[in-house]
Amino acid sequence: MKVEECGSLADGTTVHRWLLERAGTRVRLLTYGGIVQSVEIPDRNGDTAEVVLGFDSPAGYEADPDPYYGALVGRYANRIGNGTFVLDGRTHHLARNGGTNSLHGGERGFDKRVWDAQEVEDGVRLSRVSPDGEEGFPGRLEVSATYSLDGTGALLIAYEAVTDAPTVVGLTNHSYWNLGGAHELWIAAGHYTPLDETQVPTGEIAPVDGTWLDHRTPREVVVGRLDHNFVLDRNDGPAGQDGPAGAGEPVAELYSPVSGRVLTVSTSEPGLQVYAPGHLDGVALETQHFPDSPNRPRFPSTVLRPGEVYRSWTRYGFGVR
Repeated sequence: MKVEECGSLADGTTVHRWLLERAGTRVRLLTYGGIVQSVEIPDRNGDTAEVVLGFDSPAGYEADPDPYYGALVGRYANRIGNGTFVLDGRTHHLARNGGTNSLHGGERGFDKRVWDAQEVEDGVRLSRVSPDGEEGFPGRLEVSATYSLDGTGALLIAYEAVTDAPTVVGLTNHSYWNLGGAHELWIAAGHYTPLDETQVPTGEIAPVDGTWLDHRTPREVVVGRLDHNFVLDRNDGPAGQDGPAGAGEPVAELYSPVSGRVLTVSTSEPGLQVYAPGHLDGVALETQHFPDSPNRPRFPSTVLRPGEVYRSWTRYGFGVR
């Protein structure tokens, strides 16, 4: 494992880059935004290439933050409707940086913060304290994200957080994957959450049967149309800092027939946001709790209280066929 200075932000803050390498996988991680800057894996011919979108320097991410390339997103990933939620009878007002909604933690979410870094076995742990009131969220949140490579070269991201006051938490990674050509996507999801005109869930959990969103059989990714939260049918194993034994059953698979590269996704989370914008040449697979959960009692809860520990993990496995 290696670490180096890789540039600075506009205010002069130094950013470090960590290199993780194991079993044919190379990952570069920035202390700015917890950004996965680079993932390199081989294709079916053994040729190694970059498979995530991003910039060469921290300055690029700071200048163009909106795509959230590779970022650690929080305090709450995805949207909270109207930038408000009520918790224990108190209304909390958040930045409305996504139209009328709060998006990905607000104007200056976790993706725009510099994190402390510590080497751990087979990886690195990033940590920071999000103070009470940051971007409108209640409670002082101590949060960490541990990035590691296992013996197969899979990338595991494990999140933990504790709070001193009731709050809501939902963290994810926002990498865009390009495995080397057109993509086919399989998802173990029989339902999704329909959206209103502002891209916030209506509260309904609807079946994918008979719709173009049914990816239970692999189908080509519809670029420029997919931006939906899928309700996963299974998420095996308990959440934990190191994941469950075997890191859980895959809930999604992205495959490029051109390169032969395969990406499998396993997670402790109940949802998967699939985002394939027409203006970017990649597919984001964001493991998550559902958008607007703080305002939707029917959705799995994202409330964290003092004395509790938020734990979440996602594993990205790599292969070829």
